[in-house]
Amino acid sequence: MMWDGIALFSGAPVRRSADGVLGAAGVPPLREPERPRRAKVGLALGGGAARGWSHIGAIEVLQEAGIPIDVVAGCSIGAAVGACHAAGKLGELRDFALTLTKRRVMGLLDFHISGSGLIAGERLRRLLERDLGSARIEDLPLTFAAVATELGTGHEIWLTRGGLVEAVRASYALPGIFDPVKIAGRWLMDGALVNPVPVTAARALGADVVLCVNLNGDMRVRGTVIQSHGAEGADAVMEAATEAAGAPAEEARRWPLIGGRRAKPKPRPESGAPSGIASVMVDAFNITQDRISRSRLAGDPPDVMINPKLAQMGLFEFHRAEECIELGRQATRRMLPEIHEMIAAAVAPA
Repeated sequence: MMWDGIALFSGAPVRRSADGVLGAAGVPPLREPERPRRAKVGLALGGGAARGWSHIGAIEVLQEAGIPIDVVAGCSIGAAVGACHAAGKLGELRDFALTLTKRRVMGLLDFHISGSGLIAGERLRRLLERDLGSARIEDLPLTFAAVATELGTGHEIWLTRGGLVEAVRASYALPGIFDPVKIAGRWLMDGALVNPVPVTAARALGADVVLCVNLNGDMRVRGTVIQSHGAEGADAVMEAATEAAGAPAEEARRWPLIGGRRAKPKPRPESGAPSGIASVMVDAFNITQDRISRSRLAGDPPDVMINPKLAQMGLFEFHRAEECIELGRQATRRMLPEIHEMIAAAVAPA
């Protein structure tokens, strides 16, 4: 008979059955009952800077619910959290996140003016190396990919082998903030420029069921098209657009119309000019993330989307980790029934 892949003989004559299995003469070989194939679960972790701490809460809830994760595809902060989970270091990352204060966050930023970004990123690299060491992607117990964008060509690059730390650094290298990272002859930067929520990567890497955590799914600002805009008659145009959306005309002067919704405007200087370079960069990044995410997710939607309520969380408020992790936990708990249902439906006999 066969035991753990080793043929064991009792001294009796041995025969080979029609299917090639060895057994004692006259004794049918032992067979284990066929088990249904378990659906492979993939997790796509989106980009969104400090909001990415909610990925930690999402993964924790999935683990507590007994939902195994076989494939992780991450972009930007999602690549960092996904890499730590794949390497078995999620607890260490959580502990680190909870120690962050505004002062400590600033201390991690090594500003310079001679590179391609404002921040060299060497301090953050040393932190990653402290926990991830020299780990290589191909040696991880899970299938993992970090998504990056090639500088110049705009190619979407899936980093599925090589050094884990360098792959993560390339995936979060936000243009203008961090220097690009060179890997195998390609200069790479933030993957959020081409695929902010890498559902396509998780599915292509073999996942039967893809769950995604979209850090921009709760954004309350949705851009629309202003078809007629000029220096004169602005109030009349605003009133007409607001009335068409069903809002009282008198509110047009107090509330700007954005995508059919009334959103309270952010305070601006009396001149009406943007409040500064940081504000402009954050707004631009938000708009880009939102537009690209909606387009990519419409083309290849996940089986289940987890949308933490992060509208009030700033992109660079890394010191609010505890709150952000809890929001990720809450959003994932809400989706657990649907997640279990999708996984059960995907199970098929081997």
